[in-house]
Amino acid sequence: MTPPPSGPVCAGASQYASYPSFSSYVRARGPVLLRTARSLTANPSDAEDLLQTALTKTFVAWERIEDHRALDGYVRRALLNTRTSQWRKRKVDEFACEELPEPTGLPEPDPAERQVLHDAMWRAVLKLPERQRQMVVLRYYEDLSEAQTAEVLGVSVGTVKSAVSRALGKLREDPELTPVR
Repeated sequence: MTPPPSGPVCAGASQYASYPSFSSYVRARGPVLLRTARSLTANPSDAEDLLQTALTKTFVAWERIEDHRALDGYVRRALLNTRTSQWRKRKVDEFACEELPEPTGLPEPDPAERQVLHDAMWRAVLKLPERQRQMVVLRYYEDLSEAQTAEVLGVSVGTVKSAVSRALGKLREDPELTPVR
């Protein structure tokens, strides 16, 4: 946002000394123009770069600008044109193609079928001995850990592990659940 440096560092710097009004213009109007640049970009650093580019274009055209009272409009137009050019040059990451790249997913299960499965599973759980049924319900329906299940039932973690293992074996063998596998 600062004007180009004076001295031999920048090309055309010798001309810069002949434009003292450009420097005062940048100092006076810079914050307002920066707000305009920020409204054109999402990133404050990009806004500063955008303003710097627009001010560079303004500096190059300084001799040709006849009405210096309209400088804000000139710089705003330079901001818009520069931003439009940047937008047009941006990298495009999406390409049109005949086939969709996403794999076709499995169709959503029918809600009625889900309910039938849920009912069959619940009937199978109800066939389990009471202690196994309690452990399966706490582990898989209530989503408790093995330690939490053991604590609730007042048994060891090993008891929960073995009882749940036997219960799952019985559920795998249940003829009502055979079509699910």
